[in-house]
Amino acid sequence: MPGVITVTADDLALPLEEQVLRTSAALDAHGHLVALAPAEATDPARRRMHTVRSALEADRIAIVPVALPPLARTLLAEQVRQLTGTDLGPGVLAGAARLLTYYLHSGALLGSVAKLDRVPVGVGTHVKSLMPGRHFAVMAHPEPYLAEADADKVPPGPGYQTQLAVAGQGLDTGWITGPLATAWRTNHVRELPQPPDAARWWGTSRLAEFTAYIADVGMLYQLVTSVRRDTCTWCGLEVIGDQCLFCATRLGDRTNASARGGATPAERAVEAPRRPQLEPHKR
Repeated sequence: MPGVITVTADDLALPLEEQVLRTSAALDAHGHLVALAPAEATDPARRRMHTVRSALEADRIAIVPVALPPLARTLLAEQVRQLTGTDLGPGVLAGAARLLTYYLHSGALLGSVAKLDRVPVGVGTHVKSLMPGRHFAVMAHPEPYLAEADADKVPPGPGYQTQLAVAGQGLDTGWITGPLATAWRTNHVRELPQPPDAARWWGTSRLAEFTAYIADVGMLYQLVTSVRRDTCTWCGLEVIGDQCLFCATRLGDRTNASARGGATPAERAVEAPRRPQLEPHKR
């Protein structure tokens, strides 16, 4: 079954040769590898992964950029790993990594927003951040949100059942596990270690990340299989979305079939995956 990894700053601590050998061993063990990387093209860890892929000349590695905070990226990798135990192929799993980002609600409780550049920070908020004892509730995904943490005011959350993951360091997580968890109607709160990139991503080491996510693999499978699948015309993998994330072939650019024969299923243009809606009884 395909392997799934997250690309973080920890990878840079390894010599390039060692990382190439480890990645090669993972390919031998799993056949295909889905690597979730930061969205920024200039991110050193992402660039390192592209170097490894080039060194191995491996079109069995899909580097999927995701614009998510570190904790959400970790949980997304966990979700895709769960799906590797189903009948979904590597091309569909790589596409699922993009699709499932729609169902993550991720933010953090911060002790300072002075160096935060992931969401807009007003001048007034920046000044308040310089005063000791202030805590700020920030949402980075799916919509930006920034306000002082208040028991009577929480950011908008998911409209369906989720679990809440928390990774804190240096701050009391009571606002997250109390008012936020109650307002979001989460059925379980889970504590996780803080990801290595968290402080750099949020601009402060005084933070507690949180992410609401779907933990039920059956629901994840339903969401992924509700999206149209097609076959990549270059490498032959079954995929979802408008591009094969392994060979980079864009399915929407394929040549139309001749007028007399019409387009075959493999030749039809594939639309970008639409966000499936949860059934009412599962919200």
